[in-house]
Amino acid sequence: VQLQASGGGLVQPGGSLRLSCKASGRTASVYHMGWFRQAPGKERQFVSAITRGGSSTYYADAVRGRFTISRDNAKNTAYLQMNSLKPDDTAVYYCAAYEGPVGALVGNRATSVSWGQGTLVTVSS
Repeated sequence: VQLQASGGGLVQPGGSLRLSCKASGRTASVYHMGWFRQAPGKERQFVSAITRGGSSTYYADAVRGRFTISRDNAKNTAYLQMNSLKPDDTAVYYCAAYEGPVGALVGNRATSVSWGQGTLVTVSS
C-alpha cells in the first residue's frame, strides 16, 4: 500500500488543522491506520491509531482530548483532526498502515509498517 499524507502547515497556538492520509494500491480497510510524529532531535512517537473498521481509537496521553482520528474506508482515507494546537505539537507527522495487531502499532513496536512521506506541522505565533 502507498500512503500520501497532506494537510500540514503553519498554525498559531490554539488553532486547528486536519491531516489526511490517502491509501492506494490496496484497500485501506485491511489495515489499522495510525499517525506518528517526529520533532527535531527526537525519536518518532505514536500519536493515534484507529482499527480497520473504525470501531476503536487510541491516543497518546499528550494529545488525548485535543486530537481525533477517523477514517472513511470508502475513500481509502484516514484523518487526524488536531485542535487546541500547542508549540509542542510541532513535528513532521507520518501516517502508517499496519496489518498486524493494533497493540503493536499503538506501542510503537510494529514491524512491516507502511509509512507515508510525512507532512510538517508548525505551531507558532
